[in-house]
This record gives sequence, structure tokens and C-alpha cells, in this order.
Amino acid sequence: MDGQQRDPDDGDENPMRPSHAVTRGAARAPNRSYLRAMGLTDRELSRPFVGIAGTWAETAPCHIGLGRQAQAIKRGVIAAGGTPREFNTIAVTDGIAMGHIGMKYSLPSRELIADSVEMVVRGHAYDAVVALGACDKTLPGLMMGMVRLDLPAVFLYGGSILPGRPRGRDLTVQDVFEAVGRHSAGEIDDAELAAIEGTACPSAGACGGQFTANTMACVSEAIGLALPGSASAPAVYDSRDVFAVQSGESVMALLARNIRPRDIVTRRALENAAAVVAATGGSTNAALHLPAIAHEAGIDFDLHAVAAVFRRTPLVADLKPGGRYVAKDFHEAGGLPALMKLLLEGGHLHGDCLTVSGRTIAENLAAIVVDPDQPVLHPPAAPLSPTGGVVGLKGTLAPQGAIVKVAGLKQLRFRGPALVFDREEDAFAAVQAHAYRPGSVIVIRYEGPHGGPGMREMLATTAAIYGQGMGETVALITDGRFSGATRGFCVGHVGPEAAAGGPIALVRNGDIITIDAEAGTLDVELSEADLLQRHAAWRPRPPTITSGALWRYAQVVGNAVDGAVTHPGVRSGERRIDS
Repeated sequence: MDGQQRDPDDGDENPMRPSHAVTRGAARAPNRSYLRAMGLTDRELSRPFVGIAGTWAETAPCHIGLGRQAQAIKRGVIAAGGTPREFNTIAVTDGIAMGHIGMKYSLPSRELIADSVEMVVRGHAYDAVVALGACDKTLPGLMMGMVRLDLPAVFLYGGSILPGRPRGRDLTVQDVFEAVGRHSAGEIDDAELAAIEGTACPSAGACGGQFTANTMACVSEAIGLALPGSASAPAVYDSRDVFAVQSGESVMALLARNIRPRDIVTRRALENAAAVVAATGGSTNAALHLPAIAHEAGIDFDLHAVAAVFRRTPLVADLKPGGRYVAKDFHEAGGLPALMKLLLEGGHLHGDCLTVSGRTIAENLAAIVVDPDQPVLHPPAAPLSPTGGVVGLKGTLAPQGAIVKVAGLKQLRFRGPALVFDREEDAFAAVQAHAYRPGSVIVIRYEGPHGGPGMREMLATTAAIYGQGMGETVALITDGRFSGATRGFCVGHVGPEAAAGGPIALVRNGDIITIDAEAGTLDVELSEADLLQRHAAWRPRPPTITSGALWRYAQVVGNAVDGAVTHPGVRSGERRIDS
């Protein structure tokens, strides 16, 4: 006897799986003893091991309901002949991290999530993965880990929160942030602020507008890594458990057919994902996360590639923050399958892309009928805007590029004098004190991936401006990021960042800045000679973080234009680690 334990149906003709390094052979008796200590039977040891990578935590409502869905995924894996092994990774929730040092940890958490999934799955020799995430960076982080591992894998979104309904009006966390600005302007009192705070977030689930979480959930389905229809159902709906069971079953089918994430995540699939972001008026953060996912697949797909798709895709979904409806309404209007059917029929999607269902996009959508009476989705022939809700910019202030969300904007061009701050806290204090004028371009710098470090979101500041009724009268630019809930004329991801000596580091109070979202330009009205002279006098700032995770992140993080990634990435066609 060689100590091997096999399923009777698992003959020698079956291809070697990663888990065989742990479950087969006399030399692996110590390894198996650990598995037996957890109650695994001979039959379970003989089956494929499927890692269930979740982000359940008590950090936020986004994650609090994921434990139930993980158990449903496990039921699906078992029913399809696999052995599920559940583990958790971390989650930094932007709504709680916003406006203080905690936000510096948000984007770096994306890399840690991808790294931790890689480490657990490789360290324990799992054969496949189902990834379950809910808030902001957990979604791209998990998808990056799936593509990096390139084992059969399915992604599942945990679902959105229900809207608050005080006085018959839908509220999201966006309304709470903007209420802070209304409060500082004297428009509402303490009691009204407390009432909004207490009613805006009434259930488990991720933020309820087309903010970063729902944007990236749509990406997961559009890119083909999640099952059709799984992106839009609210977290508290029982239908989420059905999608969870199906995800567990589907990953086993992918394993049997040896279909892997890099078979699914192609250039055309990335273009589909970018089109869906544009069509829904989604978060500018997608311009960071899509290049990062592409990087894991060895595909060159930077901010400008994303922006090119944005420019040719119409805005058809009337969703918050720029529109009227919340995620629950989107789901009731048919969700992502309905939106994608409209885009496919309008010639804005590649229908031949493979998905984790084992079918193509076109095959998945063949039976979908869009309700013509629903108010959320408009036909591409009569869109809310002829180009997508997010626009890429480039110019003398952003030679590498920048991004602006135009969904809901009444004007697409802004020109005004700069009001410069070297960190978000100072800008927020100035806004709270009303120490800015209409027509100003507020500049927040040294908040980039390296200089922050961590590329913070600026929702506290932008929402306060909007809450004060000044959202249409000022612009804001930063080498940091914006929340998916941000609205107003806000330009992010400006590169090169200030810490690298980019032009944004050279701007002074009163310099005239021009933003033109129609032409796709971002310029400061200084001559090349002026910029060269200022750059010669510029000196790098000493780092604000000198140890720990943020210091390490700052040493390796790349430019925002390429997704702010932290490792070289795979080369196209690189050999799989388990092959």
C-alpha cells in the first residue's frame, strides 16, 4: 500500500491536480493527518479541493452577511463532487476608513487580498477557487488573485444594501456624506443630520448606488468571472443563496473542463467590462482596477485603453450618484443581463467572450428580454449621454493621464484659479470653513499611490462641497482617488503624481487650470519654460510613513495609469505554475 486515498471514480487516468501533492503518496501521510484532524474522510480526500475565499467580517455591513453565502457555496461544491475549504481574507471598508488615515490603507488592501488568496491557495494546494467579496477593494483584489493563480475559479458578489426610505425617499451613504456639507452650511440641524445617519443604511450589503462595489460587481459579470445575473441581487435576498450554490457547482464544471481565468479574461473581455462601467456611470476606480486585473493576465490595458472604451460607449443607466435610481431598482429593471442585452444589441459588446457559465456572453443573453416600461435603463439609440459616464484626460497637468466622472454633470468644461493643498485634511478643513470661492479649482496633491502613500479617496471633501450647494461652482483635482459615490467636477488619478515631481507638484495658488472633458484635456496655463524652472527648484518631500505595511507598499507601487500595481505581472502566455 502506498498510502494513497482515492475516490472510486478517481482513476489514474485523471490528470494530476495540485491537491495530489498533499493527498497522494506515503510521503504525504503527515499532510493528510492534518486534514483528517478536521474530520475529512477518505472520500473527501480523494476529491478536488476548492478554496472558498471570503471576506466575512464585522468591519462593515458589506461583509456581515457573507458567512451564510459561503455555506451555500460549499453546498454547491459538495453536490458537484468537490471538497470545499473555507478561508477568509481581510477587508478595509471605505465608508468607515473615509476622511482619516484609515483611507491610506484601502487601496493597499487590494494587493494584500490578492497576495493572501495566492498564498493560502498555493500553500494548501487547492485545485480551484470560489471568491466571495462585497466592498470596494475586495472585489478587484479577489479577481486579481483568481487571475494570478489561473486555477478554475468563480467570483460571487455578496450583494448591495437596501436603500433607506425615510419620508418615501431613497437614501444611500452618499446622502450621509453630503448631509455633512449641508450641516456645515447651516441648511440642516443636528437632529436632521442624525435622522439621515440613522436611516440611510438599513440592512446588510455594500453601498447602494453605482459606487465602486456595485461597479466592480458589474465588472465581475461583464468580464465573465461571475455567473450571469449574480451581480445585482441585494444582499438580503434569498436569491443570493441560489447564486452561491450555483457558483460552487460551476467551479467544479470549470475544473472538469479545465477552463481557467486567463481563458476568460482577454482583451475583448476587458473591453466588455469597461463598456459596462461606462454605460452605468460607474466608479472612476474601475480605471485603476481593470488595468490591475489585466496586469495579472499579462495584458496591456492601461487607463487610456479603459478611457477609449468609455468614450465610445453610451451612458444608458440612470443610477446614483449622477442619476436617480439605486442598486435595488437596477436589479428590478433586469440587472446586468438586461443592460448587457441592450449593449450587445447596440453593438457595444463582444458577444463571443467566454464566461464561467461555460457559455459565451451572447449565449448567456440569448433569452433575455428587456422590459420596455422599466425607467432605469435607456436604449443605446436614445442614451442619457452619447459617451460613457467616465472620461480620460491628458495634458500639461497630467502627462500620464487622469480620469473624471461626467455622469450627471451639466457642464463638461471648467477653467479657474488653483487653490492648492498638500493633503486632504487641510482641504476638508478649508471646505468646512467655507474658505474657498466659486470658480476655484481645488488641488489636493501628495495623495498618490506612492506619495500618500495609498492614494486616498476624497469623498468627505467632495461630498461636503456638494452638500454646501457648491458642487457645480468649483472643480477638484487630485493625484489621489475619488469614491464611486463622488459627484461634481472631480478629476482623479493625475499622473505623474506630486511625489514623483509631476506637474501637479508645481502648481501654485492662482495658476489657471483648464479641464475639458469633451476634448479630454487637463492643462495648467504655464509655459514649458515656467514648468521646467519650477521643476528645477522642486525637492521631494520626506516620506510621512517610515515603517510598516504602508512603507513597504510605497517602495514598490507603480503609477496610477497602469493600475497602481506592486509586482511585475505575468508575461503573455507565461507557463502556469501547476502545469
